[in-house]
Amino acid sequence: MSWSPRYLPSISMLRAFEAVMRTGATTAAADELHMTQAAVSRHVQRLEAQLGAALFRREKRRLVPTPAGRHYAEAVSRALDLIGRASMELTANPGGGTLSLAILPAFGTRWLAPGLAAFQAAHPGVTLHLTTRLRPVDFETEAFDAAIHFGAADRAGCGHLHLADEPMLAVASPGVLERHPPHGPAAIAAMPLLHLQSRPRAWERWFAHHGQAAPAQRGMVFDQFAPMTQAAIHGLGVALLPPFLAEPEIAEGRLRPAWGAAVPGRGGYWLVWPHARDDYPPLAAFRDWLAAEVRGGQGGAVRSRPAATSPPDAPAPQSGLPSSDGS
Repeated sequence: MSWSPRYLPSISMLRAFEAVMRTGATTAAADELHMTQAAVSRHVQRLEAQLGAALFRREKRRLVPTPAGRHYAEAVSRALDLIGRASMELTANPGGGTLSLAILPAFGTRWLAPGLAAFQAAHPGVTLHLTTRLRPVDFETEAFDAAIHFGAADRAGCGHLHLADEPMLAVASPGVLERHPPHGPAAIAAMPLLHLQSRPRAWERWFAHHGQAAPAQRGMVFDQFAPMTQAAIHGLGVALLPPFLAEPEIAEGRLRPAWGAAVPGRGGYWLVWPHARDDYPPLAAFRDWLAAEVRGGQGGAVRSRPAATSPPDAPAPQSGLPSSDGS
């Protein structure tokens, strides 16, 4: 896109403006930028003249941001951050590229991370930056190339790659199950149940799958899988966990299946990315590698995780599901 020079101020002007807005004074901004106070003031004045808008009110010796100035500063700060990140990444890795990926904590660390060494071996020129996130990523304002998303393929303006469904297995500590051996879903209904905020109907679906009316919701509520798993390990109740989280704890004897097999969930894990990044080489390499891992279904840490356990007639994930894995 071609912009008129009026709408593309120099980096020097923008840096001076951003520093004054952030520090609250031309003196502090000048110290930070290693400039004179007069030079900072000139940059800000020239920026206002170029834009034809007042960014500050002059009150004696103070600069008070105008509402327009505050709004403009938010966009300028994001733009400078993006430029700085891109320059740093290019300098640090001139022969390849950097992939900034937002991951859901439990899924990212237990399902994805164990296989990343294979990706790095296949693509040594790509540097991965991983950030754990619970809330959905805003690709328009945040410097991420892609993200792991829970829910459905419903992110507008994005491409999607399905990674795994999320069946749920009822688990509890060996001590709880020895004291109260459950002989069916009715017995589970009488036990303390642990709940996840982002899966408010998980137990309702579990009981419906087994032909049992769900009890009124009671018991502890958690915002993440990790503390809920620990609560189950320490005997505080029965938890519904996806197998990729439950199986390691079962293998080590800290948890046991409480009753029944894993029940199909309503939602899945997806790699999502803005269409503007479709052809970004590091993302394309990661996306193609991950797709091959998911298709392979065996051999390798990522492929060893169940990519789909729902039966063919299971309900499809619906839009409007929370975009957090609660972990």
